[in-house]
Amino acid sequence: MSSHRESPERAEPRTSLLIELRGDRPGALEAALAPFSSHGVGLTHIESRPRRGQTFDFYVDCEGDSAGAAMQAVLSELREAAVGVVVLDHRHVPWFPRHRSELDRIANITLQAGAELQADHPGFADPVYRDRRAAVDAMARRHRHGDEFPAIDYTESEHATWRKVHGRLSELCRQHACQEYRRALDDLVRHCGYSDGIPQGRDVSAFLRARTGFRLRPVAGLLGSRDFLAGLAFRVFFSTQYMRHPSKPFYTPEPDVCHELIGHAPMFADAAFADLSQEIGLASLGANDAEIERLAHCYWHSVEFGLVLEGEQRKAYGAGLLSSVGELEHALSAESAASFLPWDPERAANQPYPVTEYQSLYFVAESLQDAKARMRAFCESLPRPFYARYNPATESIWVDRAIRRQG
Repeated sequence: MSSHRESPERAEPRTSLLIELRGDRPGALEAALAPFSSHGVGLTHIESRPRRGQTFDFYVDCEGDSAGAAMQAVLSELREAAVGVVVLDHRHVPWFPRHRSELDRIANITLQAGAELQADHPGFADPVYRDRRAAVDAMARRHRHGDEFPAIDYTESEHATWRKVHGRLSELCRQHACQEYRRALDDLVRHCGYSDGIPQGRDVSAFLRARTGFRLRPVAGLLGSRDFLAGLAFRVFFSTQYMRHPSKPFYTPEPDVCHELIGHAPMFADAAFADLSQEIGLASLGANDAEIERLAHCYWHSVEFGLVLEGEQRKAYGAGLLSSVGELEHALSAESAASFLPWDPERAANQPYPVTEYQSLYFVAESLQDAKARMRAFCESLPRPFYARYNPATESIWVDRAIRRQG
């Protein structure tokens, strides 16, 4: 990891304790917890584990620094009531943003973007297109927390590509998209001008914030899984603003403004889908690399390529489907040769998937509420180093354990 992630902890202090109590002594736990209340120290987490013999271990996480006066008073009284008390070291976890402003630290760590196109990209040999991509790329990289969402002066050629893509997808989505998507897309047409040409990201972001609290943030290109998922924890979706090459309007090798605003944005206007996405983001914070990969697989099989039942019909809610003419027809035509499984995050977390081909397997939820509930249950089952919650009033992540962010 690069040094730009090194920063002092800004969040409120936490202290973690291991308290050993005798189990044959009535009221032992009550006596051990009394000092926290009397000295105004809030408990954020407590769990017990029996040991051999007549003692129990209690792991306690609480508010306040272990060196503070209140905690010192608590520790003094605890040592009289308990068999033993140990102040535990902070849990060391991979760096993650604790405040929405810290998304600035990860927004420009792109895997591919701007004018750095691969040789097989449709715009690779087009210098005008590459210069245009570089200019849009630069605007995204200059963006910082608190800045107004940058407006792009799209060209008539870019608008024409959008109208071609939006027009064709609108026809298919009337048949194959879930009802939540169809309603939201109709609203975006009315409020943000989807039918006229490429809408401005700031207008779409304002629309989503009013509906579910989600917002868009400009990004120059594809982010790594850890960084991208971290944004979702803050109800932030990193969104590109460049347009695919006009020579292939129904194909793009990477996320572009059509994929973001036609595929993703409408679904973020639905509360259940927004919550599903944030659940994945919150579970990713501080997770190890193996769990990040499992969560990224869940994201792929739901937010990108998920299906939902409406009656007996399968409908699309994943952006990879909703922004791709070919993928929609491949997955939902009467002649589809794809396989379908009930939505199961545990299985999806370990299910490989192709990136450059159509999917051969899709997961189908009973409803968006079902998709969210199963994802939440899966996230709660993960061996997480702490519990995280987003506070929209402070735009910050609250955690219940004493941690140190590393990297």
